[in-house]
Amino acid sequence: MFDDRPDPDALLARVMQQEAQAGRGRLKIFFGANAGVGKTYAMLAAARAAQAEGTPLVIGVVETHGRSDTEAMARDLPRLALRQVPYKERTLHEFDLDAALAFGTAHAEALVVLDELAHSNSPGSRHPKRWQDAEELLDAGIDVWTTMNVQHLESLNDVVSGITGIRVWETVPDRFFDAADEVVVVDLPPDELLERLKAGKVYLPQQAERAAAHFFRKGNLLALRELALRRTADRVDDEMRAYRRQVAVKPVWPNRDSLLACIGAGDAGEKVVRSCARLAAQLDAPWHAVFVETPALLRERAAHREQAQRVLKLAQELGATTATLTAPDPVAALVRYAREYNLVRLVLGRHDQARWPWQRSLADRLTREAQDLDVLQVALPVLLHTRAAQRRQETVATDAVAWRGYGAAALACGATALLTTPLVGVLELSNIVMLFLLVVVGVGLLFGRGPAVLAAFLGVGLFDFFFVPPRFSFAVSDVQYLVTFAVMLLVALVVGQLTAGLKVQAEAATQREHRVRSLYDMSRDLSAALLAEQVAEIGARFLRAEFRARSTLLASDDHNRLVAVHGGDATVDMGVAQWAFDKAEPAGRGTGTLPASPCLVLPLKAPMRVRGVLVLEVGETLPPGPEPMQLLETCASLLAISLERIHYIDVAQKSTVQIESERLRNSLLSAVSHDLRTPLASLVGLSEALGMTTPGLSAAQQEVANAIKTSAQRMSALVNNLLDMARLESGAVPLRREWLPLEEVVGSAIVACASVLKGRDIEVSLPDDLPLLHLDASLIERVLVNLLENAAKYTPAGTSIVIGAQTHSNEVLLWVDDQGPGLPAGREERVFEKFERGTPESATPGVGLGLAICRAIMTAHGGRISGHNRQAGGRVVGSHFVMTLARGAPPEDDGTHALPEEAVDS
Repeated sequence: MFDDRPDPDALLARVMQQEAQAGRGRLKIFFGANAGVGKTYAMLAAARAAQAEGTPLVIGVVETHGRSDTEAMARDLPRLALRQVPYKERTLHEFDLDAALAFGTAHAEALVVLDELAHSNSPGSRHPKRWQDAEELLDAGIDVWTTMNVQHLESLNDVVSGITGIRVWETVPDRFFDAADEVVVVDLPPDELLERLKAGKVYLPQQAERAAAHFFRKGNLLALRELALRRTADRVDDEMRAYRRQVAVKPVWPNRDSLLACIGAGDAGEKVVRSCARLAAQLDAPWHAVFVETPALLRERAAHREQAQRVLKLAQELGATTATLTAPDPVAALVRYAREYNLVRLVLGRHDQARWPWQRSLADRLTREAQDLDVLQVALPVLLHTRAAQRRQETVATDAVAWRGYGAAALACGATALLTTPLVGVLELSNIVMLFLLVVVGVGLLFGRGPAVLAAFLGVGLFDFFFVPPRFSFAVSDVQYLVTFAVMLLVALVVGQLTAGLKVQAEAATQREHRVRSLYDMSRDLSAALLAEQVAEIGARFLRAEFRARSTLLASDDHNRLVAVHGGDATVDMGVAQWAFDKAEPAGRGTGTLPASPCLVLPLKAPMRVRGVLVLEVGETLPPGPEPMQLLETCASLLAISLERIHYIDVAQKSTVQIESERLRNSLLSAVSHDLRTPLASLVGLSEALGMTTPGLSAAQQEVANAIKTSAQRMSALVNNLLDMARLESGAVPLRREWLPLEEVVGSAIVACASVLKGRDIEVSLPDDLPLLHLDASLIERVLVNLLENAAKYTPAGTSIVIGAQTHSNEVLLWVDDQGPGLPAGREERVFEKFERGTPESATPGVGLGLAICRAIMTAHGGRISGHNRQAGGRVVGSHFVMTLARGAPPEDDGTHALPEEAVDS
């Protein structure tokens, strides 16, 4: 039977996938909900078993986090030496990809064990992410075993951050996870995991205490466990469906509840959809909604099909996966769809008796054809049965009025009989039968089933009357002609029905092929577009051709304001457009939001963000139902992706220019500064020598010598700042960290600024319980000196300066307050940029590098610095600069492992 044959497109896709995977290694992921569930231990245990079976394997990298049982499991397995990566005067250790590739080349069916798939590699590595290292190994034909947690999946990143309140920055693309050949779930109940955490089997004691207070709360663990199990169940469900398609399994496997709502052209569709949606919600099961367009439905009034399409749209809004199928037999189409998607239960309305006694109801036919499916019938109100009967009467009346097809059938049969009558002596009776069959085919092709049936009966009758002896009479001289009449009638009916059905299917296939070709042409043109105006023009051309609609593309600027791209011709309601952009949902005509608007507004949702909106004036040209809307949404998605591609091309170009400009400027500043230091030192020395000459200088001469010395020292300080800024940005300044009390650093800074702080009160408020900090004393002192000098330069003489500190969570806050005019409103962040001054036209000397150096030093320490204004009584009373330093030592400095990002409060 034709419907049971495999889909040729699916077969071709499978062949292409097998060719792409030929020679590629196998990927096995040990997947868990949290750190500490035992993924690494399970992976190493499996590796030991594989080694015992003779598999050549090596550990590329493994993170034991000090767990003794994990270290014991990894002890006897061969390991690759870690690669040393120099970074900011330090040496980091990373996975050696080249050594792993060499191992795979030397051993057939080699296996490399890689822990922590989401890890970010150090700067200077071949790939920024470890999963990219694994991908290169797989492409080289090397098997890879690895571990990862559910929070590292890219698609679940925002979900996890919403649950835990902590953003996870290291992620793995879903496509890489989905391409894994095997996923092993390593699960542990939350209570047991918390017990392991308390016992020190997950992190070191201090780290465990912090993790339990933030990430490892029981509610978080339960939610993440559910996410991991659901994600794995979805993957297993996809694998099961792929297997069913591959081996052409016909019966449905009831491995999970799933529903299929069967929508007809009547008024019962909404009732069926709503009942199926409620049932799916109760069962927490996925569900589909399908409408089958048969040739008979395509010949009915367009209003019936439009009603079915509106019901499909309702189903889509209620969460269903919708589809419109074109098939001559709705039962075969529904059964095939259910088996393809492994849908266990079919939901349809309970209709009254069929039109003819010998016809079976749809539910009876489904039960007979697919005994592996559950058929659920929804009880329909009496009013719906009454409407259905009225609709059938209207259909009969409409068919009676549509006489043109039947008249054409009668005329064609009569003309054939009259034209062939003179040729009785020339043509055999079998050839005349062929001519009548040809008429039936033509009538079925042009006018459909009903006229084809009439042509079949008229053809038999006319053949009997005009050509069968005795001629011009319905009497038959030979009984065998009755068999001829029966066969002729049967063949005519079958051929006519098949011709009419194939015509409908061909028209539907032509329409779909036209839409696919139009989308292909559009995507091809968009791939070459380099300007937003070109994108808008391509989209407008597609929409005019497909929907005869006018359109305008509104793109968002850097401030999230919608700006019309040149060339649009649709009238724009900015209120509707802004709502659709802000909510990232369709609005306007044909939607559930602001449906009275004459325009339809679709958000342009790209992978990273909403890039704008597409406004369409569709009028009455947009057909109802989900299919046209899906086509429009596909068009909007292609436009959004093109706009985002153009945006990132522009960002990349600007970044390249900015990086090159920064490099040239730093090189110029470094070269000029070095050339200036020698003459400046000479000026300072000469000015001092002038002051010591004998006989002594006059008062005027001494004043000139002091001015030269002061100016040279100020210029020397400026040159030193330029050099320091260039060295800090290039990473050439090593951090000489030591454990020091903050009081010593503050005291040294005050002493260093004693000359500029004369006549001012310095209030120092440092708690006695401040912890020791791991920092570079000279650089942090430089930050405090710059802040104190700024306070002295920009505040009135005699005002006080306050230095304070306190501990906050895992950080120490250190601040400097003054009583000056404060920072310019709206420029609180810009003052930390290079060559940016608070008051550009100020007479106070300086070039705007002090705060930029402060931020560079704090960034090098892994800290932060910010500034804002202090207010009292509604007016600014001074500025407030806050430095934030971590209490503990960074892991790359003290050799200990850091807490994972998910275990640290953001």
